[in-house]
Amino acid sequence: MKIQGKMFLWLSAFILAMAIVYGLWSKEPAGTTALFLAFGLSIMIGYYLAFTAKRVDAMAQDNKEADVADEAGEVGFFAPHSWQPLSLAIGGAFAFLAVAIGWWLLYFSLPLLLIGLFGWVFEYYRGENQNQ
Repeated sequence: MKIQGKMFLWLSAFILAMAIVYGLWSKEPAGTTALFLAFGLSIMIGYYLAFTAKRVDAMAQDNKEADVADEAGEVGFFAPHSWQPLSLAIGGAFAFLAVAIGWWLLYFSLPLLLIGLFGWVFEYYRGENQNQ
């Protein structure tokens, strides 16, 4: 994590220099403000990564002699296939379409949204994916 902290701190220095040059050259307040805000966000991320790098163990990317396989391992748990996102997508599409066509379309979208939401939340409590 040390290298990521350094990258963001160098990026923040570059953004600060560009914000000053852009502000003096263009005299345009919106872009200058956006660049100074980007500088602030970048310095916060860089400080956080540099601050936490001192408290965690060294990772493979901190070692110049490391291989890609040194960070290998289990990535995490990924849910199996599910039909619930399809219900949420159709319900969401109907809900957004209700703004353009008419609010009566919400009567059709809300049941689809609720079925998809409850199905997705509780899909591990029943069926083949039930936890034993």
